[in-house]
Amino acid sequence: MSYRLKSIVVFIGILGLSLGMITSTAEAAQNEVIIINKSKNQLAFYENGKLEKVFPVATGRTKNLTPEGKFSLVNKVKNRPWYKGNIPGGVPGNPLGPRWLGIKVPGDWGHTSGNVYGVHGTNHPSSIGTFASSGCIRMYNKDVIWLYERADKNIPIYITSSTSSFPALAQKYGVGKVETAVTGQDQFSDTLYYGSKGKSVKILQRKLHITADGLFGPNTLSAVKKFQKSKHLVIDGIVGPHTRAALFSK
Repeated sequence: MSYRLKSIVVFIGILGLSLGMITSTAEAAQNEVIIINKSKNQLAFYENGKLEKVFPVATGRTKNLTPEGKFSLVNKVKNRPWYKGNIPGGVPGNPLGPRWLGIKVPGDWGHTSGNVYGVHGTNHPSSIGTFASSGCIRMYNKDVIWLYERADKNIPIYITSSTSSFPALAQKYGVGKVETAVTGQDQFSDTLYYGSKGKSVKILQRKLHITADGLFGPNTLSAVKKFQKSKHLVIDGIVGPHTRAALFSK
């Protein structure tokens, strides 16, 4: 084989490998999506077009601190140091927790490098669910580790302030197989309480915009009590006739 022919073969091989890598990256970007709703301080992770999990988060102390729009996840770091406070990574006092997922936001000092805004853990778990950060999105440490292991680089991250459910937001953003929102026909008549399981619990969880795993556990109990409080109902964590009526009222 001539030198010129060998060069052509090598070039074609490299081109094919590069195209394959680009395709894989594009597929990852389409199959995985993170949606953050600041108005509810929740983060949803979609994989293969399916809502996998919803997590509580903390966002900016004021509306403008956490930017809104469509961004990208551009870097992932384990045990990132907190440079501002000169605190090394992996120690209990580090406010960034065990994982950092950097977000590409135009205009940051690192030229959209993902070094300014990110989704990360925290050493102040009591802040989760509140407006407490300087712009980043905080998660419980166990939750950010879960997300870090599943979210690929270059996937889209949507940040918004909305009263819409995650299925509705997913539909707006064109995320794959959108879960059907709970309709007037998708209801249940049984009383649900801590420890209940099954389809009715999944319907309840979708109505409350939390992970629909069909198990009435601590997260569901907390969400039910929060809903009952918002509707001025008895806050007992039991989904009986009055709570069901409030859930499905128009």
